[in-house]
Amino acid sequence: MKVVLLAGGAGTRIMEESEYRPKPMIEIGGMPILWHIMKEYSFFGYHEFVICAGYKQEMIKKWFADYFLYTSDITIDFNHNNEVTIHDRSTEPWVVTIVNTGLDTMTGGRVKRVQKYIGNETFMLTYGDGVCDVDIGELVKFHKEQGKLATLTAVVQKETKGTLDIWDDNTVRSFREKKRQDDLMINAGYMVLEPAVFEYIEGDETILETQVLSRLASEGELMSYSHHGFWQCMDTLYEKQMLDRMLVQGRAPWVRWKA
Repeated sequence: MKVVLLAGGAGTRIMEESEYRPKPMIEIGGMPILWHIMKEYSFFGYHEFVICAGYKQEMIKKWFADYFLYTSDITIDFNHNNEVTIHDRSTEPWVVTIVNTGLDTMTGGRVKRVQKYIGNETFMLTYGDGVCDVDIGELVKFHKEQGKLATLTAVVQKETKGTLDIWDDNTVRSFREKKRQDDLMINAGYMVLEPAVFEYIEGDETILETQVLSRLASEGELMSYSHHGFWQCMDTLYEKQMLDRMLVQGRAPWVRWKA
């Protein structure tokens, strides 16, 4: 099963960092937050990624193209045409497809643009700016058991995010974007989608949250997987610094691959 990562936005709320690089490439503990998210999925055995790039997309491509150099010892022989020898090459078993989905394309439009790389298969989708300790294996199992077109991960947060009205059977009754109210279930990303969801996306202007997810909810095709553990997005410099501190202090719940 492939994992689609939304990584095309400019990240205007964290402009101190995103002015120079795409928001998903902002580093936590010396590695891009996008890498941390991929490590989460890889921990559960999901190694194929499709990255929806846009803003400064060339930086994402270059980073992954050179990734094996960052993780291996190398010898550069300047006497023989700068010949490079890789020693003890150490990289994850990843297959990474990076797609330029446009600078101003909306979230739904970005997903539509990578349809040809997904094919007629169930796939996962999340945002490239948030980490969590959700059990992705259980999330996928839950999605398959429900038999609906889409499942999202719901968490309780006092934030201005897409808020959810959820029935007792975990069916999402409605999806409301950006309404401020304390202690509401919100969409944390970490979604599992059936390929039929592509039919709900008209083009580049389609917004995943307010158009696609809202319509799926109204049709009873959107389920919620409740997560009561850790989840944190990185919208601001304060949140980046907080995640950095958690890593330094050895209390980063999403870093399970080192356990």
